[in-house]
Amino acid sequence: MSNIIQLLPDHVANQIAAGEVVQRPASVVKELLENAIDAQATTIKLVVKDAGKTLIQVIDNGIGMSVTDARLCFERHATSKIKLAEDLFQLHTKGFRGEALASIAAIAHVELKTCRDGDEIGTELRIEGSQVSGQEPCVTPTGTAISVKNLFYNIPARRNFLKSNNVELRHIIDEFHRVAMAHPDIRFEMYHNGSEVFNLPVANHRQRIVHIFGGKTNEKLVPVEEETELVTITGFVGKPQFAKRTRGEQFFFVNNRYIKSAYLNHAVNAAFEGLLKDKAHPTYFIYLDVDPKTIDINIHPTKTEIKFDDEHALYAMLRSAIKHSLGQFNVAPVLDFERDHTFDTPYAFKKKAAQQPTVEVDRNFNPFKEDSSTGFSPKKVTASSYRRDTAANWENLYVGLEGAEEEQSNEGNSFSAVEFETTEVTSQLFDENEDAALDHQLTYQWRRKYIITTIKSGMLIINQSRAHQRIVYEEMLKHITMSNAVSQQLLFPLQLSYTRQEIALLQEIKEQLQNTGFVFEKLAEEEVVVTGIPTAVSEGGVSLLLEQLLADLSNEVPDTSFSQTDLLARSIAKSVAIKTGTVIATEQQQHLVHRLFACTEPNYTPDNKPTFITMSVDEIDKKF
Repeated sequence: MSNIIQLLPDHVANQIAAGEVVQRPASVVKELLENAIDAQATTIKLVVKDAGKTLIQVIDNGIGMSVTDARLCFERHATSKIKLAEDLFQLHTKGFRGEALASIAAIAHVELKTCRDGDEIGTELRIEGSQVSGQEPCVTPTGTAISVKNLFYNIPARRNFLKSNNVELRHIIDEFHRVAMAHPDIRFEMYHNGSEVFNLPVANHRQRIVHIFGGKTNEKLVPVEEETELVTITGFVGKPQFAKRTRGEQFFFVNNRYIKSAYLNHAVNAAFEGLLKDKAHPTYFIYLDVDPKTIDINIHPTKTEIKFDDEHALYAMLRSAIKHSLGQFNVAPVLDFERDHTFDTPYAFKKKAAQQPTVEVDRNFNPFKEDSSTGFSPKKVTASSYRRDTAANWENLYVGLEGAEEEQSNEGNSFSAVEFETTEVTSQLFDENEDAALDHQLTYQWRRKYIITTIKSGMLIINQSRAHQRIVYEEMLKHITMSNAVSQQLLFPLQLSYTRQEIALLQEIKEQLQNTGFVFEKLAEEEVVVTGIPTAVSEGGVSLLLEQLLADLSNEVPDTSFSQTDLLARSIAKSVAIKTGTVIATEQQQHLVHRLFACTEPNYTPDNKPTFITMSVDEIDKKF
């Protein structure tokens, strides 16, 4: 029997490795940007076409590469970052595996131009599917420019798994944010299909965050600083009143490397305990600086997961640092019994001496002395005269009462002759007619979650929140398609602030939002001004609705099975629907039941969850 185990060819091995490293165009962007940072670049430009499917180009002004290095960098496990296994625990750079460029070159057309400082000419290298198709000298500025074209051209199955351009572009922007926030000392530029998306100058951490997420972000940030022997914590957390329903603006950086850690995220949530509303998530940008010996970043190909030596101590320090910052900047409620700030001396009066008050007394004043100008003299009042005057006044109060009493007694209208009327109570505890009682109350709300009503075959139990979702969903679909929604005008316009990416998302669905009843006075730059809202939406729920809508557009972007109109209607229905725990009056319960069964598909919610269940009389009888 022949041997069945054989070595894989290099191009097959590279394609398998590419499946771990390169999942989508955003993965290529991450690897190329990190290589540019390791090359000591001070300016990095990212150019993207068709959300990275056609072109991803990164241009930097770093140290560049020689002819030999340009050829070797595309070989598997070829790297300048490590030489010994012990170097894995002394890493100060981004890429060190030597897999990224080899994996990218196996599944795309790659063109590399590089030149070192001092060299007269550079090197141009072209690779297609791990095969070098050309290498020649070229004239290029100092640094490196690498272009990745036609990603997954030789793996059609992987290309079919890519989402729409909007989704892939958002993933690219997320990776761009993570790299740019970790390195505010580097200038970053990003262009998509010829238009500028970001132009981030050199700044500090706070300014870089504001440049990315908008000017309104500055007032939402609270600085966090803590330095210990184990870790140095810096960064910012958002004020509790600006917490969002989504987890979008949550970033951890360890040694300037973006990571994901559910354990550390729990520490932040613990620090905000009691300050956030239900289902709200805090905003944070936390930078951790630790000794490279105490972490292991070689546990995942994308290096977004890190293992710490002492996670428990790090958890406690992070929670304490955030709590201290929230209390120090009067964000968290505190009780201070030591002093009252209202008694503090103003700055202008701190060095002034206290003035002794003066009292002036007129020793010649006599209240009993007669005033010669007016002829007034005080009247002498004695106790006997006071009692006599008071008695005379009391007698005047009873003048005429005796005659009135005699007239009332003559007419027989005294209080003793007053008669009281009473009404006999004829109602009973139980109605004699049972059908009349059923007609009076056809529905019953149970546990503020379910509506119970009767049908011919038994009993119907309706989930009030899901039923209302179905009702609002079909109404919104009707309004969007027929453009006949009713809008309620606001007395004072609502001013909301969003990032430029969120504004771009809202502009894509502006027409559909207007068809549902929204009226926008302004929808540009980083501000949204709303002057009209749908009748089903409250004024206080507009911000939450748009926030939920943006989250759905980012995470549940429509593919071939859902249109953008359907996604918009589902998102609005989810935000506007009656929540569990809401008390509903009897008339509203009956109205909800009637509207549910008037829908085209009353059995399920837009997410295909059941809206009601039935229990027949036989099923109930079996219970007894």
